[in-house]
Amino acid sequence: MCGISLVLSGDPLVAAAAAAAEIRHSGEGKGVSADELKEALRRRGPDSLGCVRRRLCSDGTVLGADGCDGGGEGKAGVGDGGVAELLFIGATLHLRGAEPVAQPLVSPSGSILVYNGEIYGGIEVAGDENDTQALFSSLESCCSCDCHALSRDEACSCGSGGKSVPQILSTIKGPWALIYWQMDSNTIWFGRDAFGRRSLLVHWPTSDDSRFILSSLAPPSFARNNSDATVNGFVSDPDISDCNKASYWEELPCGIYSIHMKNIRKNGTCAKEGWIVEVNTHEWMDSSLNKLIQWERKLTVPTIEKSSIDGGNHDLSQNFVSSGESEENNKNGVTKINLLSDSSLCSANCITQSAHKVLVALRESVTLRTKMNTLFQGGLNKLRDKELAPIAVLFSGGLDSMILAALLDQCIDPKWTIDLLNVSFDGQLAPDRISAIAGLRELQRISPLRRWQLVEIDTALTDLKRESEHVMSLIHPSNTYMDLNIGIALWLAAGGDGWVEGSACLMQDGSRHKYKSRSRVLVVGSGADEQCAGYGRHRTKYRLGGWNALNEEMRLDVQRIWKRNMGRDDRCISDHGKEARFPFLDENVIKTLLDIPLWEIAKLDEPVGKGDKKILREVARLLGLEQAALQPKRAIQFGSRIARESNRKNFGSNRAANQASAGSVQIHQHMQ
Repeated sequence: MCGISLVLSGDPLVAAAAAAAEIRHSGEGKGVSADELKEALRRRGPDSLGCVRRRLCSDGTVLGADGCDGGGEGKAGVGDGGVAELLFIGATLHLRGAEPVAQPLVSPSGSILVYNGEIYGGIEVAGDENDTQALFSSLESCCSCDCHALSRDEACSCGSGGKSVPQILSTIKGPWALIYWQMDSNTIWFGRDAFGRRSLLVHWPTSDDSRFILSSLAPPSFARNNSDATVNGFVSDPDISDCNKASYWEELPCGIYSIHMKNIRKNGTCAKEGWIVEVNTHEWMDSSLNKLIQWERKLTVPTIEKSSIDGGNHDLSQNFVSSGESEENNKNGVTKINLLSDSSLCSANCITQSAHKVLVALRESVTLRTKMNTLFQGGLNKLRDKELAPIAVLFSGGLDSMILAALLDQCIDPKWTIDLLNVSFDGQLAPDRISAIAGLRELQRISPLRRWQLVEIDTALTDLKRESEHVMSLIHPSNTYMDLNIGIALWLAAGGDGWVEGSACLMQDGSRHKYKSRSRVLVVGSGADEQCAGYGRHRTKYRLGGWNALNEEMRLDVQRIWKRNMGRDDRCISDHGKEARFPFLDENVIKTLLDIPLWEIAKLDEPVGKGDKKILREVARLLGLEQAALQPKRAIQFGSRIARESNRKNFGSNRAANQASAGSVQIHQHMQ
């Protein structure tokens, strides 16, 4: 995990956002300092910290300086011949590549890259190569014609044959956020992957702080929601000017953006009003990725005609009955069917075939995310065999984490220990602790030669005042009690500081002892519920509106996961200098699940713990996890019981919290 930032300053600077739908704008009376950004980013990337400055002069020249010890905030002024200054900051967590790579990367041509992500396909990365280096090489081969930065679809007529930056970024398979200065075109490119798996926040220029800032996270002193701050002097597209009150920081929506700095002085308004820079939004250029973003499922509603698809895999059984009660006939007059048992939608053999496809895709996803490269191996070689636990699982003992733990066992060296990180705010009585202990036993049964280490992380919310304030800065701009509860649980789990029960983990020393996980890679089950109908609201949508309503709710969940989950979770986990990896959000896993009929993904006529996430329950059975296949869905805030403790602390009781819809209450509003 790395931390990246860009500070673009002028005298003053005004930004105009073109076609950047969903981006909102902010203001605050005091600007964040570069030192505060460095300090916050260093926690994400503890292995190295670097800075590069570039000053754009009015005569078109670019002056530069490297290092993080430069004086002041580096604001460029028109009076000294400068139009704008760019400050790039990169903090690196070294996980891939034969040699350590420090950021920012600077090419001989003067281009600059700060990158936070992993590449699992789309761009070739050699076994001993670093992702950032491989991407930088690809970006440097891109065409630098102005048309790519200024428009979305205009074909380049320069004849260079080079791809555009959006074309390269659209091919990446894996999570990423980046900031790239393309020297030849004087263009700043920035963005996040299509599912927002890596955090990137933005501060838009205001009269109080005219700088444009990008950062992986908000420094603690500026992670507060000043809802009364009013934006002034921001020139924007009408589509995104509906909100004039917001916090200093906002989540940058998924996408590819550019700021074309060439001739900025010529294109700007008069100095009194400031120099105008235009933020352009670019389309994704890969058709397969666009299909995933649109989240279009091939088969949503079971029909008579679809019963003969795939050579009879969906043949109607004798139990099939026509039903007009749950759903009306579709527009073509095809009768939709509702079956009374498992055989009512497709045969058990059909579901098993689909589960095999999901299992293969998930195993490949876990394999890609857990390959040990030369640099990573080098650090591990310093440890004794019994200390080798390079990869951990955020572990509740529930369906998703059990599948990931079992697959991780199949994908990594058998001599390594696997840490199972479990958080509880109610000791051994929390539901997640009970299921984690049961899950440990089941994993020991299916893989008795593996060293499984359940790390019990116990705490009380009343003991976490300072930690809670810190996590509030990490979840920002998310700001509800639900966000805070989830953030605290994830932050504690990622820290890995707990206890190991030697006897339960089948150790020679059966005593209970203090333990802190050294794992720098954490496998997390995010995305499973959204794609496999794991939430209670999915059942409600299905009951009220049938298959189409369920499918639309699932699409909504996937398309907003960047804003509701991924940025927040990335910031909380990476604060410990660790990297979260999300196998369920692998592009091929998403495609595989979309290729499967919805009625094989879930059957919400069946009870909780059986019909929800039905496809994953079958995957668990294929892995030999019979008990895990029956586990009901429990969100981490409920399974760990932090929600209960938070409700009692902040609302007096669970009942009062439920009446106030505590989960969606904004923290600052409640405190007023």
